[in-house]
Amino acid sequence: MEVSAAGANLTRLGDPHDFDFEFGEWRAHLSRLIAPLAGSTEWVEYEGTSIVRPIWDGRANLGELDVTGPAGRIEGLSLRLFGPEARQWRIHWASSRDGLVGDAMVGGFTDGRGEFFGGDTLDDRPIVARFIFSEITPTAFRLEQAYSADGAETWEANWVATFTR
Repeated sequence: MEVSAAGANLTRLGDPHDFDFEFGEWRAHLSRLIAPLAGSTEWVEYEGTSIVRPIWDGRANLGELDVTGPAGRIEGLSLRLFGPEARQWRIHWASSRDGLVGDAMVGGFTDGRGEFFGGDTLDDRPIVARFIFSEITPTAFRLEQAYSADGAETWEANWVATFTR
């Protein structure tokens, strides 16, 4: 799905080494909203690991997430590819739950903050999804996923993860 939302900065540019900070093994703490865009306020917590490996001298990388909590286990895989012509990253997510690779989130980093946007569906309705990488230090960072059902005018966070070394 093509994203053309006024509130989404789709022209954010990147650098081939934007994700270098993430290479290696991390402890992951994840909070996930049970029912996004449904008025839910119930969150579940997960703990586990994330391992990110560089590919093509860092111009691509592969991340593995493995977390467990009271609501079960999440095994995920992210493939990130840098497009040198567009100077943007494309992030693809796959879950062991369904074995499918999702459409790309597109974006990049500015001043230590990464923003990525993509079209998605939730309960058979089109939405816009956003990832924000922030609070990046050598030993920690934060990742937030949010959804918008109104063309990126408003956002609801539904996945907040903190990673520490």
